[in-house]
Amino acid sequence: MARILVIDDEENVRDLLRDVLEERGHEVLEASDGDLGSALYRERPADLVITDIIMPNKEGLETILDLRRDYPEVKIIAISGGSRVGRHDVLPLARTLGALRTFSKPFNLRELIDAVDELLSY
Repeated sequence: MARILVIDDEENVRDLLRDVLEERGHEVLEASDGDLGSALYRERPADLVITDIIMPNKEGLETILDLRRDYPEVKIIAISGGSRVGRHDVLPLARTLGALRTFSKPFNLRELIDAVDELLSY
């Protein structure tokens, strides 16, 4: 199937997504922040990236920008539980920067998997 890179500082989110995606036959790569995720993508390009927005070191918005700049065709799903700055919703900005789909945490797993299937189909 596909290679999917999951970038999230929350281990439980990475574990959940890895388990569900591997059950569907996908190869899953994992990174705990945007720096590690970007480096891993350069070593082993993925068919799809699922990235959190709020993370230590390199956050998701910067990761989206960097991946889009270097790999314009990359398919990205952004997820976020909120912002460090008040209650500002960063997901619309993630879409503007190049995320094709966005989900708020806690996300509906079925909807996220449907978005993965949809993005991988084209």
